[in-house]
Amino acid sequence: MLPKRPVLDSWISTGQPSDFVDAILTLGAARSSAYVCCANVHMLIEAHQHPDFRSILNEANVVTPDGSPVAAAIRLFHRQPQARIAGMDLLPALLTGAALRGQTVYFYGTTETVLAALVDRTSRELPALRVVGTCAPPFRPLTPDEDAAAVAAINAADPDLLFVALGCPRQERWMAQHQGHIRACMIGVGQAFMVYAGLENRLPYWARRLWLEWAYRLWLEPRRLWRRYLYTNSRFVYLISRRLVAHLAGRPQPQAAQPTAPLV
Repeated sequence: MLPKRPVLDSWISTGQPSDFVDAILTLGAARSSAYVCCANVHMLIEAHQHPDFRSILNEANVVTPDGSPVAAAIRLFHRQPQARIAGMDLLPALLTGAALRGQTVYFYGTTETVLAALVDRTSRELPALRVVGTCAPPFRPLTPDEDAAAVAAINAADPDLLFVALGCPRQERWMAQHQGHIRACMIGVGQAFMVYAGLENRLPYWARRLWLEWAYRLWLEPRRLWRRYLYTNSRFVYLISRRLVAHLAGRPQPQAAQPTAPLV
């Protein structure tokens, strides 16, 4: 698997974009019950505050530096080049790779409308891609029977890659909970379903390079996101600044040992 580097309390995978795509497709082809997290600032602050969620993130087989600040922290503290590997870029790259390799995919999350638009685009642009199933679960915790039925349906479809869009931290907890029960590589991609389906626009590349994507998301959903961004962005800047001061003073803070994610 890809080498990991610590950012705050979390271990983030490193490599070129093609390395991430190849590693995830390889996990899918092996039918290992693996999971992939796309880590942005919000996710790292969740991990910093909640030890159980930190374990979920650190035990993931692959953790992409989804946020530009996360990739920048790797470059700053570990002195190695690292591009941002965003879920919104990873989803189309993996779908293209799966089509070329003859691998199958399943979409889990969001709504029937979004899933229909998602499948429609793949059928038009990637006719060789085999989409073996979709599921839009209710926006509430599933009963044990409902969850068992969803797992049975996914395993009956037998996908190589299972894309999960339930939002952070729900999707990461869901993937960790189902590791060992679902025979696929699970990838948490959050809002990427909406963007790929064409139901939500994405900022142009120049604006993303200026780290403005959070501001655009805040503009789209101010009532839901203003508290999150006010707190998590400020907290991340504070924690990184404190680590940087310690780092420059020759007193880097101790990091937990890098976990080894099992292949189940």
